[in-house]
Amino acid sequence: MSLEKSKQVKVAILDLYQGVANQGMRCIREILNLFGEEHQIDLNWDEFNVREQNAVPDLSYDIYISSGGPGNPFDGEGKQWEENYFNWLQAVISWNADERNEQKKYVFFICHSFQIACRFFNVGTVCARKSTAFGVFPVHFVKSNYTEPVFDGLKDPFYAVDSRDYQVIQPDIKDLKKRGIKLLCIEKERPHVALERAIMSVRFNEYMIGTQFHPEADAPGMSMYLQTDEKKKTVIENHGYEKWKSMIEHLGDPDKIMWTYSHILPNFLYQSVFSREYVTA
Repeated sequence: MSLEKSKQVKVAILDLYQGVANQGMRCIREILNLFGEEHQIDLNWDEFNVREQNAVPDLSYDIYISSGGPGNPFDGEGKQWEENYFNWLQAVISWNADERNEQKKYVFFICHSFQIACRFFNVGTVCARKSTAFGVFPVHFVKSNYTEPVFDGLKDPFYAVDSRDYQVIQPDIKDLKKRGIKLLCIEKERPHVALERAIMSVRFNEYMIGTQFHPEADAPGMSMYLQTDEKKKTVIENHGYEKWKSMIEHLGDPDKIMWTYSHILPNFLYQSVFSREYVTA
């Protein structure tokens, strides 16, 4: 593709943070900025406040990134915002299934959005964890899916920021295989804990993928955030000083969070942009 002939790439960010202060939206914006600059692409985006304003994007966008967020992934049941969200998701699926639409639309689900997508696609059991997962943890590939292009350049295991009270477990592997849904990653091994390892990433179909963890988390921003007096106090009170200290140390390792940050979402964007013809007639 000739970059000089490329047209505008439109991205929709679906904000599920419900007005709660976060680092996720900043990180997503920065990744989009960096990607556009690196590849000399006219990349523009709009943001949609899903849970507070019942807002969802239309089908004029090329790429969709659905954010993390607080709370129970079942909170939206019976609410207008979830109905709108599921209608948007079904509309994208229908667009991609229509052979007349040559340019497909790509979607990435992060954390809270991932749990909601797993409900929508009936990937497994979405339930509360026995305790909060919070920190920088190793994530392991499911061996049969090493060829996933979004994870190109990552080792097994790789490291990611994990912050959640819920999980997706107990997948019906035969049913998922029949429907073309691939499990890509699972959480770290815990030999001393007699609990099933949760699903950490899924390819729902050719154009939709998601992660339970936060691939957008950047080390410098997260480190500064965790070292603010308020956040440091909160983490220590809830998880202990050693957890706070280990997160700061992991964030300082270039082979951990920054490696994940510089690969997963950029790989997704590259696949989404360069797999189609963004060339003017």
